[in-house]
Amino acid sequence: MISIKKVRKIFPSKQGKLKAVDDVNLEINEGEIFGVIGYSGAGKSTLIRMLNGLELPTEGSVTVAGRDISKIKGRELRKARQEISMIFQHFNLLWSRTVSENIAFPLEIAGVKGPERKKRVDELIKLVGLEGRENAYPSQLSGGQKQRVGIARALANNPKVLLCDEATSALDPQTTDSILDLLVDINKRLGLTIVLITHEMHVIRKICHRVAVMEGGKVVEIGPVLEVFRNPQQPITKRFVQQVTEPEETKETVEHLLKQYKSGQIVQLTFIGDSAEQPLITNLIRHSDVSVNILQGKISQTQSGSYGTLFIHIDGDEQEVNNAVDFIRSQQVGVEVVSNG
Repeated sequence: MISIKKVRKIFPSKQGKLKAVDDVNLEINEGEIFGVIGYSGAGKSTLIRMLNGLELPTEGSVTVAGRDISKIKGRELRKARQEISMIFQHFNLLWSRTVSENIAFPLEIAGVKGPERKKRVDELIKLVGLEGRENAYPSQLSGGQKQRVGIARALANNPKVLLCDEATSALDPQTTDSILDLLVDINKRLGLTIVLITHEMHVIRKICHRVAVMEGGKVVEIGPVLEVFRNPQQPITKRFVQQVTEPEETKETVEHLLKQYKSGQIVQLTFIGDSAEQPLITNLIRHSDVSVNILQGKISQTQSGSYGTLFIHIDGDEQEVNNAVDFIRSQQVGVEVVSNG
């Protein structure tokens, strides 16, 4: 569906040439929810803007739905953009238009006649859950409702690709989750290919099938979300994964526990997929002559399965504790010894 080959984007600056995107190669499948994550200045916004021709690559090619976006212009580019819609962090709604009129706007531009336009707007309002708000103006809507209008408007011309540019960054956590659930629903119902950029690993974890990690204009890591969570390779990827698996309160708790326990081992366990459903602690106690204290844990769902972390304290004879850790490793569970007492 989307092919990015040897793409570079260089901007002139007072300090010389700035490589915003540097030799990026990506293949994104039809019907996939693909995430691009990176901190500010990583190049992700420039990359996504090249997918609909808002930016042109300095080198390389960008092909979307069979069209080389980096080569076409004028009417052909406008036609291509009807198949490549975009939603934005700050919604970009027309403030003098109602919900229905905002959603109808791209249909007006495309020359869709009145009755057909109204029918399509009504369908989209129902799809995004805005029944009863048709005649409201953007100033009367919550942030989540505004983004739902943005999504409905983006879907008006039945696009093949939906680009999401930090689409949940301006929303509170609960509203963010409701918008992400809506995007997953749209992806499943319409078979829509979704590409989203974000600096929040929670967004990637919740809805993406695969993720590319960007740093300094380059893609430094790419893979299925569950695999990236299980085995992050790059330091920046590990930091992003820790956003979800080891929030600040977890670090504080572990630091407190390290001072509290003077013997045994504090161990961090990582569960992936089916291993998250197994009675590990019960089996561990049966297998080893140790005491086990559960300190803190969390299980999260990704599109491809469960991912969980658990901190436990294992105490007992040194050899038995070592045997217990070996047993855990044999159960396809990731093990990291945080401390030895």
